[in-house]
Amino acid sequence: MRAQINISEKSYTVNLNKPIDISLTLYGDQQNVTAWYKDVPSIKPVQDGNWVASVKQGASVNFNDISFNPHAHGTHTECVGHISKEFYSINDCLTQFFFEAQLISLTPELSDGDYIFTADQIRKALNDNNPEALIIRTLPNTTTKKSFKYSHTNWPYLKEEAALLLRKLKVKHLLIDLPSIDREKDDGKLLAHKAFWNYPAKPRLDASITELIYVPNTVKDGQYLLNLQISSFHNDASPSKPILYELF
Repeated sequence: MRAQINISEKSYTVNLNKPIDISLTLYGDQQNVTAWYKDVPSIKPVQDGNWVASVKQGASVNFNDISFNPHAHGTHTECVGHISKEFYSINDCLTQFFFEAQLISLTPELSDGDYIFTADQIRKALNDNNPEALIIRTLPNTTTKKSFKYSHTNWPYLKEEAALLLRKLKVKHLLIDLPSIDREKDDGKLLAHKAFWNYPAKPRLDASITELIYVPNTVKDGQYLLNLQISSFHNDASPSKPILYELF
């Protein structure tokens, strides 16, 4: 199935039969990624007395309870409600799902013992492009990201100036393969989140941040069509499934 779309007065062809899934799968065991000092998710059959909701154990259906945290256990998309006193739901804030997107790969720079991404790095990688959605693949990029235990690792993060640049460029949707765009332990400052969402001055309610993605090395940097799918959670964040499509 092919579709013809127009972006910024240019016409592109999209092959909808070749989606590129950049989300992480949720597992109920140690192969699942974790962050924020949480243990792995739980996926277990419902049990009522001696009855266990598993076909293998004699039930007519499989009927599992799933316990997880969107921020700690996989690909998730969040709105400004993640950092605001006011309640905002991602299900209300994200009402469009297709975006022009650019994928860039960045190697963090060492600064005062931390690995950071700067505004200058992002500006150079964008090469004068101004996408509606920006996907950052951090380097080195290995498959260990799919099951990595991020707690207490002081992962790379965006400098406040980098997030501010994205806001000035009117990037509405930021996707990254880390648990947060901010420092793991920053005393609650959340400088990059606040700069990107312009909080609390004038919050960008239609802007989103998606974290803990994984972009395979076979996917080249460049322009894509992004389909940003979420579950209908009345919450600041939801598990999500971002899908890329090549543009021809």
